[in-house]
Amino acid sequence: MVQLMYKVNNYITAEELCNHLLDTPLTRTTRGAVLHYLGVIENQRGDYSKALSSYERSLEIRKIALSPNHPDLATSNNNIAMVYCDMGEYSKALSSHERSLEIRKTGLPPNHPDFAQSYITIGNVYYNMGEYSKALSSYERSLEIQKIALPPNHPDLAASYNNIGLVYCNMGEYSKALSSYERSLEIRKIALPSNHPDLAASYNNIGGVYYNMGEYSKALSSYERSLEILKIALSPNHPDLAASYNNIGLVYCDMGEYSKALSSYERSLEILKIALPPNHPHFGASYNNIGGVYYNMGEYSKALSSYKRSLEIQKISLSPNHPHLATSYNNIAMVYCNMGEYSKALSSYERSLEIRKIALPPNHPDLAASYNNIAMVYCDMGEYSKALSSYERSLGILKIALPPNHPDLADSYNNIAIVYCDMGEYSKALSSYERSLEIRKIALSPNHPDLAASYNNIAMVYSNMGEYSKALSSLERALEIRKIALPPNHPNLAASYNNIGSVYYNMGEYSKALSSYERSLEIQKIALPPNHPDSATSYNNIGSVYINMGEYSKALSSLERALEIRKTGLPPNHPNLAASYNNIGLVYYNMGEYSKALSSYERSLEIQKIALPSNHPNLAASYNNIGLVYCNMGEYSKALSSYERSLEIRKIALPPNHPDFAQSYNNIGSVYINMGEYSKALSSYERSLEIQKISLPSNHPDLAASYNNIGNVYINMGEYSKALSSYERSLEIRKIALPPNHPDLAASYNNIGLVYYNMGEYSKALSSLERALEVFKKSLPPMHPHLALVKTSIENIKKRFK
Repeated sequence: MVQLMYKVNNYITAEELCNHLLDTPLTRTTRGAVLHYLGVIENQRGDYSKALSSYERSLEIRKIALSPNHPDLATSNNNIAMVYCDMGEYSKALSSHERSLEIRKTGLPPNHPDFAQSYITIGNVYYNMGEYSKALSSYERSLEIQKIALPPNHPDLAASYNNIGLVYCNMGEYSKALSSYERSLEIRKIALPSNHPDLAASYNNIGGVYYNMGEYSKALSSYERSLEILKIALSPNHPDLAASYNNIGLVYCDMGEYSKALSSYERSLEILKIALPPNHPHFGASYNNIGGVYYNMGEYSKALSSYKRSLEIQKISLSPNHPHLATSYNNIAMVYCNMGEYSKALSSYERSLEIRKIALPPNHPDLAASYNNIAMVYCDMGEYSKALSSYERSLGILKIALPPNHPDLADSYNNIAIVYCDMGEYSKALSSYERSLEIRKIALSPNHPDLAASYNNIAMVYSNMGEYSKALSSLERALEIRKIALPPNHPNLAASYNNIGSVYYNMGEYSKALSSYERSLEIQKIALPPNHPDSATSYNNIGSVYINMGEYSKALSSLERALEIRKTGLPPNHPNLAASYNNIGLVYYNMGEYSKALSSYERSLEIQKIALPSNHPNLAASYNNIGLVYCNMGEYSKALSSYERSLEIRKIALPPNHPDFAQSYNNIGSVYINMGEYSKALSSYERSLEIQKISLPSNHPDLAASYNNIGNVYINMGEYSKALSSYERSLEIRKIALPPNHPDLAASYNNIGLVYYNMGEYSKALSSLERALEVFKKSLPPMHPHLALVKTSIENIKKRFK
């Protein structure tokens, strides 16, 4: 009866029966067997401490009742090890598995199939520890024994090839994984009937490799082949069919085919409703997957509803501190985070952490994941010191729980680097990203996609530091890896071209930037559905290039296309819509359409006020942009008010020498210069420069901009020698930091020319202005307004010579 209740997933009744039996007189051997079965049930329910206690009591009885090397003792040690593995106590798990192996070595012939089983379980522990080479070694040892002990096409050999494939898949060695899975499939085709469920499992695993390779059509084909077999082999409402529909849903979700994903997940749920009791834990998983689709669709209220339904079921079917409940609270928090409900997100993440603290040992990797998630919320809130503290707590746990070069440690260093980057601490960010890369080089295959991600992140720091050649070099290395590791139209290749475009954009190489952004968009059009958010990002980037090229109508067209896509795919107050309105405002600003610019910027701010906390850095950026428009409209008091509001937010949200402070002081200085308050302007510009000297490398382009602004004040004050000195310092930096034909170099030559003109040094003025014109001709389209202004200045000087 106990076995029957267990098989129908009625764990509570099965547990009650076991406890009832234990209250009755039993032989020692039977008592040991009942305790063993009780441990199996408790482990399945996630009551790891109880399961461990039951298994250990069973083992103690068996030690008395059985001979010291009896196979049942090996089985007991093996089960104890599996509980430790579920608890994340891998060293203890390994110790118990090795004790099981020792017993088998004493009691069994050298190539007995049970040895193979021991090596498999040891391999499983190493796999969970991320020690993939050791896992591979154990699985291969198991396979060697099976090749001797079993006929060449025995199903157990197929299982071993399957395990080896699993390790290769996690190592990013997808071709080797595929080879192993296909060898497993070959054996199963010979050994088993054509519609055996294990064949479906093989097609499922092959689908999983293709999924990881981004070969979604092949993944879909394999998963659908698996489903076809299961439809023949199993009853129409068997839970394994639900699992197949679930996997198909997963592929559609990553393809951005959310309606198809939803349909597959809902079919999975329908089957489970027929096959299982109403509050079975599998329902929790189904609602969780459906929530995931809604989350990706930006349908946050529906996602929240599904995740909460999952949690309700888990509260009924699982123990109150089961790890699955922690996962549900985690998912709920994730939705709140994207809704900008940071306090609710934090509360849910902290509830998840509380459960994990009770259910798991103090250094379990899932605790590290909880601290990591809490840090992400703090990061989104602009609470960088708290974010850093949580990320470092996460890293501390992982250092204890995992081997020194486990990929999860690389992820932790990566996250810490993101915070430093947001804080403007670029040297610290670089150090963390490089530590992440070092670990990945040891832990992963040389062309693993995560290495590409590391090179990409390092490049982003170099770009922020103004080290564009180094950024470009890192991005090209990332692209090389992705070209080898991924299919030709994988979305990550689009991301690489996008990032390369961004560096060229920062270098002022607008034609190259445009080419890279357009290549990114081409890939996305093939790989993604027509209204995918990534396509909106590409149109946005193309629009930004056109703005800087002075091609405002083209810029507006691209940015409005981005907005259309976002309106289709996102809820009405999503932060990305605010970003679109902001960018459209920038075009109107550059076109001199200040009322339209103001309207767009204010629409952006309205959305941000709903979506984000009151002191989020993005609100500061919006107030900054509104101030910029007012300044150009001559509404200096309104401009000053907006800039000061932006500065107030940044003082709350950011560390004291963050580069955004420099921007705020710079903008305030610009208002004062326009108001003729030159001493106040100078003071603000010099404060901006002081911050930049602390937070940025010595030849960063932003320092050049500050020296340029200080020069502007001096020229207005008639302090021409000081203006010249500042402009020349600006030019020196730009010559080092920027490519030779960057428009900012032309701007520097233009300003130096204007000083010489005011000093009556007309030949020097003419030389500088002609140099400016030469650079502008190479970097800007022929009808750009800057060209006309320089030409006019040159004509005015030439008139002086007549």
